[in-house]
Amino acid sequence: MNLSAPQDLAPLLEAFLLATGGPLSIERLAELFEEVERPSPALLRQALAILDESCQGRGFELREVASGYRLQVRERFSPWVGRLWEERPQRYSRALLETLALIAYRQPITRGEIEEIRGVAVNSQIVKTLQEREWIRVVGHRDVPGRPAMFATTRHFLDYFNLKNLDELPPLAVLREMDIEPLSNEEAPDSEPIQTNAESITPVEKEQTSFRTLLAELDDMEQGLKTDFSDLRQEDEPTNEFEPQDTEQP
Repeated sequence: MNLSAPQDLAPLLEAFLLATGGPLSIERLAELFEEVERPSPALLRQALAILDESCQGRGFELREVASGYRLQVRERFSPWVGRLWEERPQRYSRALLETLALIAYRQPITRGEIEEIRGVAVNSQIVKTLQEREWIRVVGHRDVPGRPAMFATTRHFLDYFNLKNLDELPPLAVLREMDIEPLSNEEAPDSEPIQTNAESITPVEKEQTSFRTLLAELDDMEQGLKTDFSDLRQEDEPTNEFEPQDTEQP
């Protein structure tokens, strides 16, 4: 095998990605070679481009997410491929989805700010669940009395929702188009979850989906979002300022 030729290197990278349990970065791929044969980052990217092209018209795709590259089943096939697993698809409550959406678009944001926007108290279990799933983390404390914790999304959040960075989040117009109706003064119970529909499934794990799917779940819910986005930034573009720099895998 000529490891200096991207055409020969591409199937080897495919084998690496099929065998791994998660995304592999360019740096990690390079570490899998002996130093004397190690391809350059540019050569690895050329080989990945060839691999990506070879996936066209097939049931899986090469996808770059925050932690690197992975091979995964195309999302349109997930309703059928998901039948391979007997367990029920992951279910999320409306309250959890609203909270996660606000953190994603308004990060860093405090629990009090989330409650002010939504008009209801945030259930402590929601924050705990999001942290346990490694979708959010504390990135600092607001310099106000009480120094409340500020939450932001994590690299694992980006990986799970098939995002390379926060710039790939759907535009805020998707949220603004949702019907907004008043909620009662009490939080909707978390015991009434909403089931996610399409998931993008990797050959070794099936927990990837798109953030647009999550927003569609919110859009389909009877009462819609209880929020006012009139105070959001005019450019309607999220930033990467608070993307965690660690590369630790879940």
